[in-house]
Amino acid sequence: MPPVPRRFDTAGEITPTDIAEARKELGRHLAQWRTVAGLRQVDLAKLIRYSRSQIANVEVGRDNTTRVFWRNADAALGARGALLAMSDQVQALVQNFQAQREHVRDQGRQQAGTPSAPPISPVEPCPAGCGCGPAVVGRWTTREVRALREALRMSLRAFSEHLDTTIAAVSSWEHRSTPALDEQSMLDQALTAADSHIKARFWLLLDNPEDPIPGAHDHPAATRRPTASPIHHANRIRPAS
Repeated sequence: MPPVPRRFDTAGEITPTDIAEARKELGRHLAQWRTVAGLRQVDLAKLIRYSRSQIANVEVGRDNTTRVFWRNADAALGARGALLAMSDQVQALVQNFQAQREHVRDQGRQQAGTPSAPPISPVEPCPAGCGCGPAVVGRWTTREVRALREALRMSLRAFSEHLDTTIAAVSSWEHRSTPALDEQSMLDQALTAADSHIKARFWLLLDNPEDPIPGAHDHPAATRRPTASPIHHANRIRPAS
C-alpha cells in the first residue's frame, strides 16, 4: 500500500532541521510510491523527463525541486494529489521559516534603532549540501537560458514543461528576446532548485569561450562571445580540472 501522506506543522517555531527532515520525509514518500508502481529511478526519470540523479537526490532529501516536478511525479505514479499536496506543505514550511527569520531580523533592527527594511526572501544554500553557495544570475540573456537548459540535459519540450511554459517561449528566450521579469524569476527558481552537478555544468557552459552562441549562424557578426550580464556565485567553487 502507498504511504499515508504526513501533515507537517507549519505553525510554531521552525528550524532548518525541521525543513531538512520534512524534505527527507517527502523524498521517502516519493521512493515508496515509485516502488509501489514497480518503477526504478531511471524509469520515473524518463516518464517525467528529469535525470535519474535528480530523482535520487530528491528521494534522500538533498534536492529542493520545483512544483512542476511534483505535479508530474504525482501524475506518473498515480498518487492522486498526495505527493503534490505534501510538497506544498513542505514549501509552506519553508516560507514560514523564512518569514520567521525576517521577523527576527526586524526585531533586531528595531532594538538597534535601525529602520526596518522591506522583507527579502533569503537565498537558501545549495540543496545538495556541497557548500558551493547560491547561484545568482544578474540578468538572463539568450546565453544563460541556453546554458541552463543544456546543463539540465533537457530538450526544448522537456525544459518548457520543467518551467511550466510553452516551447515557443523557451525558443524565443534562447534566440531572440530577453525574458520578462516574471519569466526571469521562473528561471531563477529553476537554477536555485538544480543540484550541484547541474550548477557546475551551467558555469562551465557559460565560461567556455568556444561555446556556440544560439542563432550565430543567422548573424555572422555575433560569432564573437557577447558581453555577458553580471553573474555572481557566492563562495563559488569551480570543479577541479
